[in-house]
Amino acid sequence: MAIVHAASEVVGFSKTGGLADVAGSLPRALARRGHECVILTPLYRSARNGKVPLTDTHLTFSVPIGARLVSGRLWKATLPDSSVPVYLIEQAEFFERDDPGQGRGIYQFTLPGGQKRDYPDNCERYVFFCRAILESLRLLDLWPELVHNHDWQAGLVSVYLREEYGRHANAVLRDKYQKVRTVFTLHNVAYQGLFRQSDLAVTGLDWRLFNYRQLEYYGQLSFLKAGIVFSDWLTTVSPSYAEEIQTPYYGAGLQGVLAERRRRLTGIINGVDYRIWDPAHDPHLAAGYTADSVTVGKPKCKAALQQRYGLPVETKAPLLGLIARLVEQKGIDLVLNSADLLLGRKPAANEVSPQLVVLGEGDPVYHRMLQDLRDRYPDRVGLTLAFDEKLAHLIEAGADVYLMPSQFEPSGLNQLYSLKYGTVPVVRTTGGLADTISDFSPQALEDGKATGFRFTPYTPAAFLGAVQRALEVYRHQPEQWLRLLRNGMRQDWSWDRSAAEYEKVYAHAREPTV
Repeated sequence: MAIVHAASEVVGFSKTGGLADVAGSLPRALARRGHECVILTPLYRSARNGKVPLTDTHLTFSVPIGARLVSGRLWKATLPDSSVPVYLIEQAEFFERDDPGQGRGIYQFTLPGGQKRDYPDNCERYVFFCRAILESLRLLDLWPELVHNHDWQAGLVSVYLREEYGRHANAVLRDKYQKVRTVFTLHNVAYQGLFRQSDLAVTGLDWRLFNYRQLEYYGQLSFLKAGIVFSDWLTTVSPSYAEEIQTPYYGAGLQGVLAERRRRLTGIINGVDYRIWDPAHDPHLAAGYTADSVTVGKPKCKAALQQRYGLPVETKAPLLGLIARLVEQKGIDLVLNSADLLLGRKPAANEVSPQLVVLGEGDPVYHRMLQDLRDRYPDRVGLTLAFDEKLAHLIEAGADVYLMPSQFEPSGLNQLYSLKYGTVPVVRTTGGLADTISDFSPQALEDGKATGFRFTPYTPAAFLGAVQRALEVYRHQPEQWLRLLRNGMRQDWSWDRSAAEYEKVYAHAREPTV
């Protein structure tokens, strides 16, 4: 099949989170399976100044944004380590403002106090992006069977396709646009692209669409709801999350419309790019290792991580790792509320107190609380309040236990990285964490199924209980611990596995809507 992927960020060109990893990895995996894939994404400053060379196509277009015409231009590149073409949409006013040194990201900017705010013109920016995607099909004479749109930033593509481009004045173009089907992936329903009702004028769409069954969400315009309602098929990033978002607790107000479309909603776990995340050939590590050599290589990585943070290089000290956006969703409060009981309690005879390493940035409140924790336990806590790709690899390899107590987690990638690196995950039973981590028990270990430790109630006591179960096995049952981590290392969560599931979705999307 010919498939166009439309995503607001793509690894190798721009990145704020897991969306970029998916948008960069899925097309590559599909191309390996014989499909013709193309990626469309904005030309941010990070891409302009990045390592991948860009070529000007000299193709230009103009689209209406409210009462004005805004022009754009297409640049071409190739997805690293593949032959997949990437077309970057140039519009300097909208997209070339990201500058981390000045506190300006892709979607948000940072206030002097550290708080982050969305850019006030995000509606205009991503209306332009959605229109540009459909203009690009015409300019490039690119007529795929499917356009796969990712997250709210591309949520209006299917609306424009049906309401405007599918009614094009040119009969030949009209016929071509009408044949294009759409798949829409919801990466996280908590991020919906919500704007004022008056911003509908920016979109140029008919006001009749602003109703509770289509674009309206509690008096606001919702890009995410638009994608849900108008797309031919929906996916989200794990089977459990697909079920959860149809309930009030996880649905963020969209549970009704998602339940209505449940027959065209599929959950597919994100894959791991093992070219990048594999301790056997990871250039960031003190030593490489496999499941067979983990007892030799992993201790060297642990010692390097302890040295990196100035922690005592103690082999027997259980080293806990956490890499996350420091926001409520990630369960940071559970970690903080349990930290004194984990780190401050006097260890039993022949035991060594745990150590904790945290990497991430986010809510300034959590920054301060984590700094206080480090100050209380300077010889047991390592902290980096930033995002550092190399350090993320060091933590995955050097930690013994990986903490992922998320309040909700659509898919999650770090628990999958941890499995590959022999770092046993402790996770909450939700979303993709429930689908990928099997809870430890002697019988589950004997059956070769156990890969980590799970808890369900979102409470400090439940989280602490799961961590203590992990520590008990680590300290007192080393043979079982080794079997457990090797179980995880031998799991296959590759993108090829996920791509096979997406092929089934694409076939369904081409079926007539009932």
